[in-house]
Amino acid sequence: MNTFNKEERLCSRKLLDLLFKDGSSFLLYPFRISYRFVDVPHSFPAQVVINAPKKRFKRAVDRNLIKRRIREVYRLQKQTVLYPALEGSEQLLIFSIQYVGKKIYEFSFLEKKMEGALKRLIGNIKNDQGS
Repeated sequence: MNTFNKEERLCSRKLLDLLFKDGSSFLLYPFRISYRFVDVPHSFPAQVVINAPKKRFKRAVDRNLIKRRIREVYRLQKQTVLYPALEGSEQLLIFSIQYVGKKIYEFSFLEKKMEGALKRLIGNIKNDQGS
């Protein structure tokens, strides 16, 4: 089921502070991904927050377009790429997708980049858990 429920959105200020203070991150243009595992009760394996910078995109219309495209790309790929890798995990993965691109890209470009970013996220998680 390709939905994006409220429970999949990261809203908790405590968790956001924890993510940005103690989380790991990597850059895969045009995204910067920060992630961390936490021990909290959850119904979904991951929670995400999506950001677009006001400094680079002054008009709210542009920021909203970027965030809408990123949400849609994530919604379509989470079931096939991310969730199978997190299956059986007792902890909740919290992560942020920050848009660092300098211009507004097409949906197809963002789709390819999101797939690569999610695969790299899974690889980083497996490396962190393995060591």
